[in-house]
Amino acid sequence: MAHSDEAIRSLREAVKVSPDNTPLRVHLAQTLAGFGRYEEAEHEFRDALALAPHDTKIKVGLANVYFQQDKTTQAMVVVEDLVGKRDAPAGAYVLYAKLLLREGDVPGAVAQYKLALEIDPESRDEDLGRQLGVGSGYEEGEVSQGRVRDARGPGPADLPSEVERPTITFKDVGGMDAVKEEIGIKILYPLKFPDMYKAYGKEVGGGIIMYGPPGCGKTYLARATAGEIGAGFISVGISDVLEMWIGNSERNLHELFEQARYNKPCVLFFDEVDALGGRRSDMAGGSQRQLINQFLSEMDGIERSNEGVLILAATNAPWHVDPAFRRPGRFGQVLFVPPPDLGARREILRIHCRNKPVENIDYDQVAKKSDGFSGADLKDVVDSAIENKLREAMKAGVPKPLTGRDLLAAASKRRPTTREWFSTARNYAIYSNQGGMYDDVLKYLKMS
Repeated sequence: MAHSDEAIRSLREAVKVSPDNTPLRVHLAQTLAGFGRYEEAEHEFRDALALAPHDTKIKVGLANVYFQQDKTTQAMVVVEDLVGKRDAPAGAYVLYAKLLLREGDVPGAVAQYKLALEIDPESRDEDLGRQLGVGSGYEEGEVSQGRVRDARGPGPADLPSEVERPTITFKDVGGMDAVKEEIGIKILYPLKFPDMYKAYGKEVGGGIIMYGPPGCGKTYLARATAGEIGAGFISVGISDVLEMWIGNSERNLHELFEQARYNKPCVLFFDEVDALGGRRSDMAGGSQRQLINQFLSEMDGIERSNEGVLILAATNAPWHVDPAFRRPGRFGQVLFVPPPDLGARREILRIHCRNKPVENIDYDQVAKKSDGFSGADLKDVVDSAIENKLREAMKAGVPKPLTGRDLLAAASKRRPTTREWFSTARNYAIYSNQGGMYDDVLKYLKMS
């Protein structure tokens, strides 16, 4: 029998003889933990705590075995209760620092570890101190924020693991020639023709906001932008950033920018950017304003350069985006993405009918009958026509090809979903068009 097994067996026998002996039960729990038998140690610590509910030493021991088993929530509950009291031991603050570090709160971990050392210098944890940069050999400025990321730089261990590599290019995007040209000049050509741009001192990077009615291909165009130059693509939605806990949203945003910087060239695409970068004057909460300030700081590249990071954003409501985002050097270009024109509608219809049984379809005729339709509307037309054809096929027992008449019938029952958007955009274009931001909307509506 191994020495560890013998020692534990002897202690268990002693506990059986004296089950209410709290120090003996704690000793057994500590011995089990020392041999890595954390689940058994947890059981013994809990039994000891039942005998002595206010024993701080037992609580710290229980929290430690929770921590070792990755039961972070349970450990945090115990530790937060301990550090909320005046007589909390240094060990509780050390463990609190480890838990905060595990959750990514480096400054908080630094603060708690420093408190532990103030209470008891002997509570020093060399590994934790080295990770946080707390102790001799570190500058005070480094200590204030921690060295967990700074010492290594961004890397795969710090960042989300998956970056999309789109295969679609501008050739797969119907129409939008003016928008594609602007994206090319602003953020693609510097990568394709670096020597020419270097001669003019033009850095690789930049930001563009695309706005327009929903369903008109803004996201698809952003993905094609990455595919055009073989860059990585990171699509950021509201749920990827916003969290209820103060500071977590800012940290999430920072990590997304770090991921893009690490994988450059990379297109960082913010969908519904108005939800993340809304007007600060419309916000009541300081946390929302803090998130916008973090967003602006990341775009400015104050701490780390954004060269090679191509930042695109899309919104259906550009009038809700904070004006600070539209400053040169941030989202310096604001591009209107209108509903697809005649040629684009024709190509979109062809794409959605590809690999389907079709017959006698005049795509030009259908495209003319779908003026003002968004790309999403056109997909709905094709889907609806297919559903009707399936009903006929089920009755006849024989599949029949999709025809132009089917598409025209489906289109006649639809109204462009873009109309509602233009009714709102029209008011902003007429009454809030300082700087000519919405001139393209007026031009599209034939009002200029």
